[in-house]
Amino acid sequence: MSSPIKFGTSGWRGLIAKEFTFDNVRLAVQAIAEHLVGGLKRGELLCPGGKPVVIIGHDTRFLGHEFAIATAEVLHGNGIQPLLCDRDAPTPVIAHSIRARRAIGGINLTASHNPAPYQGLKFSSSNGAAAPPEVTGAIEENVRGLISRGWQFDEKAVGTVQFKTFDPRPSYVKQLHKLVDFETIRRAKLKVAVELMYGTGRGYLDTLLEDAGAKVTRFHDELNPLFGGHHPEPNAEGMAEVREFVIKNRASIGLGLDGDADRFGIVDADGAWLTPNQILALTLFHLKKNRGWTGSVVRTVPTSHQVDSIAQILGVKVHETPVGFKYIGALMESEPVIVGGEESGGLSVKGHVPEKDGILACLLMAELVAYERRSLGAILGEIEKQTGPFFTDRINLPIAPEKKAVILEKLAAGPARIGMFQVRKFITTDGYKFLLDGNEWVAFRASGTEPMIRCYIEAKSSKHLAQLRRDCRALLVS
Repeated sequence: MSSPIKFGTSGWRGLIAKEFTFDNVRLAVQAIAEHLVGGLKRGELLCPGGKPVVIIGHDTRFLGHEFAIATAEVLHGNGIQPLLCDRDAPTPVIAHSIRARRAIGGINLTASHNPAPYQGLKFSSSNGAAAPPEVTGAIEENVRGLISRGWQFDEKAVGTVQFKTFDPRPSYVKQLHKLVDFETIRRAKLKVAVELMYGTGRGYLDTLLEDAGAKVTRFHDELNPLFGGHHPEPNAEGMAEVREFVIKNRASIGLGLDGDADRFGIVDADGAWLTPNQILALTLFHLKKNRGWTGSVVRTVPTSHQVDSIAQILGVKVHETPVGFKYIGALMESEPVIVGGEESGGLSVKGHVPEKDGILACLLMAELVAYERRSLGAILGEIEKQTGPFFTDRINLPIAPEKKAVILEKLAAGPARIGMFQVRKFITTDGYKFLLDGNEWVAFRASGTEPMIRCYIEAKSSKHLAQLRRDCRALLVS
């Protein structure tokens, strides 16, 4: 039986009032509740506090609070105690709260950096990490069972229960003080521009920097469910105002967060927007060289090998995982990992939650600038004297649905060449990745929701990057 609830790499998302309705939210939460109750009965889940607690949070999107209340009502009806954040809350803060409160899980109403018409529901396990595929698959199966049984929520229960709320900020801030050297930031007296994108990060990143003595200029720190008519994504376009401010006012750095503060955007002192690939590499460099941290580094398949080159210099082991921070998080839970990250803007570090944290990533970049007393670009320049430069790109290529299978079959066959470039290794961990000579590579992944194939490219020169763009397009359209 078809289900309206399908979990992707980071939860279930849909258009508000179309796919994402109160009926469907209640259906998804009932399926989650049955999964949790079953786990408790089988002894697979522990309940340290006596009564099972689930943390509930939401971002600044339309009806976020109302969807959170609907979620709480369903959980309450299943004998699970809902504990709601007292205001919209960042995804990493919710993840930390799950662990700090010893909850059996968490439900976050967020669509992250998606456009304003979308909402989403993300289920996290008791360790604060996004639920793995085997769990979300079981929840989807529960949904199908509920539909087949004709399950419906008892509307008489709406508004009949007052739910407990809590402030998650103090515990999270205490955690960050274990990870970030705020005293070094204080001594540097940084001038910082902070892009909050009308999202949940306000009162976190900006306030933490001010408390550490930085002079902070805020952008878009008010509530706006429409995000000012823009995507709440701190990419180069989304950080344009911060870039102008940094250049004009000679700020030390520009820092940005997406709508739920799990992704980051960084603008250097010269106005250059740095890619998440570069930030991951800089974080490893800083934590290993300057802070003396030990362990490995983990990245996803389409994430830059620049981090590999730095890891080789520093004597750090590299792990490669499929796309999705849940895979990075799982590895971070099983062994010491200095930093884990992905090219789409997710990052976490050792001793923290196995979930993306844009607030932490921004603070570590401010710390690095304060520690080195020079720009991030200058630091990268020194590193690239040893590793050489890295040129990366990601292109989304629309593909007619009837041609998608043919193209994927061609890629799966493992062509010996990508245009003029010889393939020296073929990797199928996630999609199709082709390692080329000279530490260059390309990778292809089919979108699970759109008629599109994503192509990731890394070259060692701008000339080769341009050529690989042409060759990859030709491979997919021929």
